[in-house]
Amino acid sequence: MSDTPENCSHDCSNCKSDCKSRDLHVKLRDGSRVKHVIGIVSGKGGVGKSLVTNLLACRMNIKGYRTAILDADITGPSIPTAFGLGEEKAMGDKAGFIYPVKSEKGVQIMSMNFLLEHETDPVIWRGPVIAGAVKQFWTDVMWDNVDFMFVDMPPGTGDVPLTVFQSIPVDGIIIVSSPQQLVRVIVEKAVNMANTMKIPVLGLIENMSYVKCPDCNKEIKIFGESNIANIAKTYNLPVLARIPIEEQVSRAVDAGDIESLDVDYVDMACAVLKEIDDKSIKA
Repeated sequence: MSDTPENCSHDCSNCKSDCKSRDLHVKLRDGSRVKHVIGIVSGKGGVGKSLVTNLLACRMNIKGYRTAILDADITGPSIPTAFGLGEEKAMGDKAGFIYPVKSEKGVQIMSMNFLLEHETDPVIWRGPVIAGAVKQFWTDVMWDNVDFMFVDMPPGTGDVPLTVFQSIPVDGIIIVSSPQQLVRVIVEKAVNMANTMKIPVLGLIENMSYVKCPDCNKEIKIFGESNIANIAKTYNLPVLARIPIEEQVSRAVDAGDIESLDVDYVDMACAVLKEIDDKSIKA
């Protein structure tokens, strides 16, 4: 059990408790195993966190790792749709365990949609209840020998990211952005939160970077020139991917067939994750 006070509101700004000296991570239940946890975050919505989460889980799975997705976007889950699992339900047992839904190729997924009667039912909960549900997705789900779990965060720096960073042993985060200049401030907020929580930032991924002309193959920057290199330089972080807008990606997601995509957009990020795993084996 963690040492988090029972009346913890997860609002550190006005808290007088000395949490820095405590290990607040909550333990997995007996029989559940997760080796590495990677958070996928951004300071704003609509930049493609879920897409990046899906691509990383699928690509690492192809490379021979057992992968899982914890869909921490409780009020706006989209992961099941991309995998064609809109009608699936998470099953439980008498011991209180919940079993994740497995994709066609074996990615273990836990999402709020698997617990709703209808996938379009709204989740109208306040922040602390949502944060509690995310924590239960970690503690009460039977994760089967997972090498890499990817946590798809909701946007911002509120209850859920704070709960994840405090409660789950996150190895590092990947920050997702888009090319617009206004995103710089949003990315910096995410970086600063990670630094405050002492969570390593593994790198940046820019989504919707460009569209390739079908005739001349020229990169067309429909959102203007990217600012990702300057942000990366400021914080001494690598740019792990620049993902274009492509019809095949949208088509695969809409069809629930994300696992059919054979794209190498996130291979540099996968290489960083492999290094993390290799170091843990040597240790």
